[in-house]
Amino acid sequence: MRHRKKTVKLGRTSAHRNELLANLVCALIDNKRIKTTLPKAKAARSLAEKMVTLGKKGSLAARRQALSTLKQEGSVKELFDAVAPSFSSRNGGYTRIVKLGRRISDSSEMVLLEWVDAVAAPVAEVAEEAAAE
Repeated sequence: MRHRKKTVKLGRTSAHRNELLANLVCALIDNKRIKTTLPKAKAARSLAEKMVTLGKKGSLAARRQALSTLKQEGSVKELFDAVAPSFSSRNGGYTRIVKLGRRISDSSEMVLLEWVDAVAAPVAEVAEEAAAE
């Protein structure tokens, strides 16, 4: 029985899964949005929101805790300096998942994982560029 077991395994060992999720969150911090599969996005969303909560604390201990999870100093610096302060008035729900449809090769459900506040404008720009072409 899997009662009360929250971890999504994603078909990987625990070390591989932890590194995958850390890399997804670092890419989200650096690029403001990432395109990935639905199960990976749901798993990464949880970690990303925990990292923003650490970033909002802003203490040295929180920074070290985030660094031990994400393992990329540049991404942690960006998280604490730019991403977390932009969510200072929000109490959770920092990310959004937008479904894109299924991937042709293996029919996996593809999604965009993005920050709620920071990415409203670029979505419109992409749509305008597509309409212009």
